[in-house]
Amino acid sequence: METKPTEIGCSKMFGGYNKRFKHFSPTLGCSMTFHIYFPPSPSPSSKFPILYWLSGLTCTDENFIIKSGAQRAASAEAVALIAPDTSPRGLNVEGEADSWDFGVGAGFYLNATQEKWKNWRMYDYVVKELPKLLSENFPQLDTSKASIFGHSMGGHGALTIYLKNLDKYKSVSAFAPIANPINCPWGQKAFTNFLGNNQAAWEEYDATYLISKFHDVSATIIIDQGEDDKFLDDQLLAHKFEEACRSVNAPLLLRMQPGYDHSYFFISTFIDDHIRHHAQALML
Repeated sequence: METKPTEIGCSKMFGGYNKRFKHFSPTLGCSMTFHIYFPPSPSPSSKFPILYWLSGLTCTDENFIIKSGAQRAASAEAVALIAPDTSPRGLNVEGEADSWDFGVGAGFYLNATQEKWKNWRMYDYVVKELPKLLSENFPQLDTSKASIFGHSMGGHGALTIYLKNLDKYKSVSAFAPIANPINCPWGQKAFTNFLGNNQAAWEEYDATYLISKFHDVSATIIIDQGEDDKFLDDQLLAHKFEEACRSVNAPLLLRMQPGYDHSYFFISTFIDDHIRHHAQALML
């Protein structure tokens, strides 16, 4: 089983390259794919800071690369984009694909503690395995300069991973994140199955709870949220996170965007702002 990444796809875009890789993940116990967008390189010795994108429910590593249009700004800002998958795949655990909001394509960026779902360790995959893999195999990437962002479930992942690892990431932003999962149906379903009924364990993966503990953030947290997003009021709960940030004076810019929904049409409209925000933090 090859842990070293093998290139399985390549497309030129805005002077750089989208490249897709496959490798065996010891953390997850299965083969995984991920994308890197390499911006155009001014010289062979150039090293790029990296920006991780975490995708939402049902997504693979391809959705963001194909739909977001992020490569234009990443090329201009000389930032590499890293897009992993959203869960382990091919493990054939009973029930893993029974519903679109849990299991395959829905790993919630946590480390499961329940025996049945023990391979669902996307937190360790994103925070530990993937950076090490990138550092060891891609000399053109400067993994010491990293930021993170994401959408919906991936926005939840980005916020929680950032807050628990302020030494590893320069900045965070999100589109329509699941900002208070212990209080929404998606989060309750995932946490019950992955983590059991231990509420303390749930809180470790809830951005609204974590901001009260880890609020010494150096860069403003940016969240874009569509006002016409059908999931806003019962699943995403951006205002709960806003209240929590306000209570500890954590710098948050929550932009409510009139008329926008939960889709990549919304994401692609505002993606350049996010990439410029992270590029600025990464260059400091």
